[in-house]
Amino acid sequence: MAVVQKEQRYRVLIELGIALSAERNHNRLMEKILQGAKGMCNADGGTLYLVTEDKDALRFEIMLNDTLDIAMGGTTGKAIPFPPLKLHDDDGAPNHRNVSSHCALTGTTITIADAYHVDSFDFSGTKSFDHSTGYRSKSFLTVPLKNYEGEMIGVLQLINARDEANQVIAFGDDIVPLIEALASQAAVALDNQRLIEAQRTLFKSFISVIAGSIDAKSPYTGGHCHRVPAVTFMLAQAACEAKEGPFADFSLTEDEWYELEIAAGLHDCGKVTTPEYIVDKATKLETIYNRIHEVRMRFEVAKREAVIACLDGLLAGTEAPEVLTRRRDETLARLDDDFAFVAECNVGGEFMAPERVERLKAIAAGTWTRTLDDRLGLSIDELRRRPAAPTLAPAVESLLADQPWHKIPHEAPVDIARYEAEGFKLLPLENRYDLGEIYNLCIGRGTLTAEDRFKINDHIVQTILMLKALPFPRNLARVAEWAGGHHEKMDGTGYPRGLTREQMSLPARMMAIADIFEALTAADRPYKKPKTLSESLKIMSFMAKDQHIDPDLWLLFLRSGVWRRYADEYLRPEQVDRVDLAALLPASA
Repeated sequence: MAVVQKEQRYRVLIELGIALSAERNHNRLMEKILQGAKGMCNADGGTLYLVTEDKDALRFEIMLNDTLDIAMGGTTGKAIPFPPLKLHDDDGAPNHRNVSSHCALTGTTITIADAYHVDSFDFSGTKSFDHSTGYRSKSFLTVPLKNYEGEMIGVLQLINARDEANQVIAFGDDIVPLIEALASQAAVALDNQRLIEAQRTLFKSFISVIAGSIDAKSPYTGGHCHRVPAVTFMLAQAACEAKEGPFADFSLTEDEWYELEIAAGLHDCGKVTTPEYIVDKATKLETIYNRIHEVRMRFEVAKREAVIACLDGLLAGTEAPEVLTRRRDETLARLDDDFAFVAECNVGGEFMAPERVERLKAIAAGTWTRTLDDRLGLSIDELRRRPAAPTLAPAVESLLADQPWHKIPHEAPVDIARYEAEGFKLLPLENRYDLGEIYNLCIGRGTLTAEDRFKINDHIVQTILMLKALPFPRNLARVAEWAGGHHEKMDGTGYPRGLTREQMSLPARMMAIADIFEALTAADRPYKKPKTLSESLKIMSFMAKDQHIDPDLWLLFLRSGVWRRYADEYLRPEQVDRVDLAALLPASA
């Protein structure tokens, strides 16, 4: 019988070792360690302690006792009310009076047949507990948990071993090595789990830093990289909780939730490649600064040239004074009016209709005289773009111009093949930027040129390329796909790949809704007023009808109240207005 029992214990030890190495949930791991140890020696109770982060105490992780029907810590959700066991007293002396702290300090296994007949350790707390509960704590087995470096990480304590008749006995010499072996396996499993959790925490913190730096880069994005994940998680949770409809079978594992957290946190990481002055481009002539100041100075020069021409004419006496002064005044008035029009075009508040474009080009044909060398003080990069033969001063130049050097080439040959290989429909333009003054001022709507728009949109391409370059493990293999689809539209008119609804995963479609909803309701964009809740939902309802966002997810978004929960937490009070939900839902819903 003893041989059979020994084989059975070895089998249990092996099975527990395999189970411990596979368990990734901390609380379940704690329970498997303690329950496995209890089962191997038929102990009535036990406690698992872990060393605190400061390494100055043992923290209660889980307590079990069959007779008293006690189960605290672990997956029970019941907090253990006892304070940590200090490893040293207030004077710094090691605490060897407590058996568990002595085990942690010395790293030795301690076997006690009867706690009531031991003077080397203080069991007054145990006796007090017994007195209040009617229990009798007798035999103890206290085993240290050490990681592969020999560092103490915890203590496993078992109470009251029992024989086949359920009578309390001492822990036998034959069981102690097996419990020590289990403790060793448990320590390795715990240490691995801690290392994995530390890596996950570090990675999540890194993502948070990246997201924060992107948001801090421009006031136009604000807290976007932190709020989009919030909406995404709310919508994903609503899909997981759905009991009927298209999401009745949808669920996310613990690994998939983590994958979604990574994808949502990094969904705009490519924005680190977008120049701030393009993201913040508030006027058409703006680059790192607003070039309207250069244009204004040319008009100032032109006005002074008109005054000088009048004065020269008066001195020469070739024309009547009234003709000269009238011409001067008309020229000055025209220049004032022309500059006001140019300045108005620069702001981009009005659509550039064909007649406005024609007037702008006519104004551009006006001239002023440059008397200084325009190559002095230029950077090497600027000089490379200038013609080899300089235009000598004085030179008559246009008030506005599209010069060859306004076209900024790509820093290196663009790898169009890579874009095409990735299936990107969004392809780089011939030039990286075009700073042409007439070209920029003639922008039809807004302030961005085609080159500017590409650079902004290209952030999602860079996001995908950056994420695909990272050696993600298999459980994070879909991060690039989930993060890189939030500008796609269900009808295939989005970017960068022009995917349709059927070609996109649910998390990617969720993130598309989250990205739009956050952008509409954001109150930290200096270029627009924040929209109210009802305005934002109305706009997105039209987007759902036009197949720009997933209609099923949109119905879930509305019905589950995700919009309301987000509004309560993130929107300003004045944005949270009355929402007519019935008017937003399709007639068939």
